[in-house]
Amino acid sequence: MIRNGHGEAGAAGRRGPAGQRAVRVWCDGCYDMVHYGHSNQLRQARAMGDYLIVGVHTDEEIAKHKGPPVFTQEERYKMVQAIKWVDEVVPAAPYVTTLETLDKYNCDFCVHGNDITLTVDGRDTYEEVKQAGRYRECKRTQGVSTTDLVGRMLLVTKAHHSIQEMSSEYREYADSFGKPPHPTPAGDTLSSEVSSQCPGGQNPWTGVSQFLQTSQKIIQFASGKEPQPGETVIYVAGAFDLFHIGHVDFLEEVHKLAKRPYIIAGLHFDQEVNRYKGKNYPIMNLHERTLSVLACRYVSEVVIGAPYSVTAELLSHFKVDLVCHGKTEIVPDRDGSDPYQEPKRRGIFCQIDSGSNLTTDLIVQRIIKNRLEYEARNQKKEAKELAFLEAMRQQEAPPPCSAFFGERAFVNISDLESGSGGGAHIPPAWAVLSIPTVLLPTRNGVVPTLGSLGCGGTLHRQMCCIPHTTHGL
Repeated sequence: MIRNGHGEAGAAGRRGPAGQRAVRVWCDGCYDMVHYGHSNQLRQARAMGDYLIVGVHTDEEIAKHKGPPVFTQEERYKMVQAIKWVDEVVPAAPYVTTLETLDKYNCDFCVHGNDITLTVDGRDTYEEVKQAGRYRECKRTQGVSTTDLVGRMLLVTKAHHSIQEMSSEYREYADSFGKPPHPTPAGDTLSSEVSSQCPGGQNPWTGVSQFLQTSQKIIQFASGKEPQPGETVIYVAGAFDLFHIGHVDFLEEVHKLAKRPYIIAGLHFDQEVNRYKGKNYPIMNLHERTLSVLACRYVSEVVIGAPYSVTAELLSHFKVDLVCHGKTEIVPDRDGSDPYQEPKRRGIFCQIDSGSNLTTDLIVQRIIKNRLEYEARNQKKEAKELAFLEAMRQQEAPPPCSAFFGERAFVNISDLESGSGGGAHIPPAWAVLSIPTVLLPTRNGVVPTLGSLGCGGTLHRQMCCIPHTTHGL
């Protein structure tokens, strides 16, 4: 396992604090179009234990339950492995997380974000482990989603570059991308409660919100380590937009250039990237790209807003030993000069062939080519989530044995057992109390039959009546 900036990872015999057995944590998911939200989930999960195992679903499983993935399973396996908080990747992990899977990999519990993941038939994929008490939850990262990123690619606007521009066209599209109005399964409109959680007919988990960078978030992602004696400082620069497998392949090759590499990635300002890339690039703004690159195990440090040309001042400041660039075109600076003129003059410039031809442009082309499929996937996903929300809302109504409708019944227990009590109108000022205490609720004075009470046991024949003065068990 490769050094990830947080110590050596991947040792099978890793021990916990004071030599205790390591706490092994399981995460799983599609991890399609991996972004800093995925990385933040894995960071939080890793902090809950000592060893993090991540299961990644196959293309076939994702297509069955959600729709076609953007990246292939092999690309997704490698992207997850490149996240520095991951100790081990399990390919072809089952879509539904079971106790059998946790036991197979000797994991204490699994961790998922505070959103929902549903099967093709609308079941919670973590239901079994939740019931067994082997489920933990982490906070979902606000301001990023695959839906949002796909929308940015299809819009071809620059509105995502700043909060001030987050209006009209982008907001309108972001609020409706792949999301026509969804009726509930019964054909009714959503309840006011669900609507309040899902403004515009959306749910709390699928949609778009503005990402707000904080110093705390950067601290959480950064390794906080400076170059040590004997380490080779290598500088790379670029947009690193939609941080993808092509970037990972490049950084992996750069990492191999030295026995003890310390890689610094310089990220260009959004305006600079737009100058040499055009269109609506970068798809991710500078703050988002910073977190995406910081999460990579090959990167030790990030320069936020690096100058386009690699200057003598920059090389001296960071004590750079080597400067690397991939096989992509080197666009001249604004004055027509070569941005790598200084490192070339010093003889420390190196071009790297990663063997990958994947670029941000190709990813965007994949999305545009399959636009209708991805929009349908988002519609399908949100429809399931909204249906699940409505079902949860309905289940929040307490069951008969614990809910009170403002009335209690006084009834002969034999009538209840025979079912003859159902439908009988009883004076509402009295309640039935069994031994031990069970209050029988009524709705509008109508007594339910014993079979409909849902108490999970038989009622005692010894009953007494009490005035209706209590309001709960």
